[in-house]
Amino acid sequence: MPESGQEKSFQPTPRRIRKAREEGNVPKSQDLGSAVVLIAGVMALIALGPAMVDQMKWAFYAIYGDLLNVDLTPENFPGYFHLGSWYLLKLLAPFSLALLVFGLGIHVLMSGWLFSSKAIEPKLSRIDPIKGLQRIFSIKGFVELVKGIFKVLVVGLIAYLTIRAEIPRFTPMIDESVVEIVGGITAIAVKLALRLALAILILGILDWRFQKWKYTQDLKMTKQEMIDEHKMTEGDPRLKAHIRRVQYRMSYNRMIKQLPEADVVVSNPVHVAVALKYNADKMSAPVVIAKGRRKLAERIKLIARQHDIPIVEDPPLARALYKACEIGWEIPYELFQAVAEVLAMVYRLKEAA
Repeated sequence: MPESGQEKSFQPTPRRIRKAREEGNVPKSQDLGSAVVLIAGVMALIALGPAMVDQMKWAFYAIYGDLLNVDLTPENFPGYFHLGSWYLLKLLAPFSLALLVFGLGIHVLMSGWLFSSKAIEPKLSRIDPIKGLQRIFSIKGFVELVKGIFKVLVVGLIAYLTIRAEIPRFTPMIDESVVEIVGGITAIAVKLALRLALAILILGILDWRFQKWKYTQDLKMTKQEMIDEHKMTEGDPRLKAHIRRVQYRMSYNRMIKQLPEADVVVSNPVHVAVALKYNADKMSAPVVIAKGRRKLAERIKLIARQHDIPIVEDPPLARALYKACEIGWEIPYELFQAVAEVLAMVYRLKEAA
């Protein structure tokens, strides 16, 4: 748990965001989802409305056209009921499918693919009346109240302005037929629905940006939380440092143990020393068996003198070998010629001795 009084000034780590998603905690905007579903519904009605009306007429005539001549009995009533249900399903299926696709699509765009059962697990805190009151009278509850009032005002204003602009159309409808009246009212209703959907969509986009910002703010971490997170992901720095010391000591011991087998030590007089070993029968190229800088370089040269290993001072070659090779590596091709000249000189000195 973070210490009290610490400021959450660090951005959430990928691990913290991942754990929040696993618990079903993702940024989402109910307003944006509702706006998209509303627009999808209006557009589906505009596109499918005429066909749905024709299907309703046909279904009505098919089911009830000859109803006076039908003797309804307990035996044939289920058949009529199933027939009516089938017609209703065929009528509403395209409309419902459009709403389902757009509803799922907008939630996937907001939160990505996510399935978490933790969000629906029963928790006693959800039915705790004290915590419920705290949520209602919290800053979040106040913000939601202000948002709700603002949405009602915007929706009411748009509805008022739209209906007021269409009032002159209502009077001539008195002398029109029922079909024309229904068509006129439908056109006004569609216009009103589109305007309301557009307004709610704009509010939903603003709310979505706010929810993303708030989500990041809620997941921000204190300095202590960052330290704990780093320990859990990368390990305790003190333990890692101890492991590195142990690994260095083991590597150093192996290097010192192999050093007497070297054929030559190439040295920059003060800073760098690299020990090479070459066996023409077993190796395709000389191998670096020890290297070091400053004090370690002096240690390598001291051991080399104790075992009568030649030390060749060649600063450019020593620096190149030190940078290009790790212990146990063969020398790179571009250094073959320079190393071959050094080894040849060493072999000549040994033969002369």
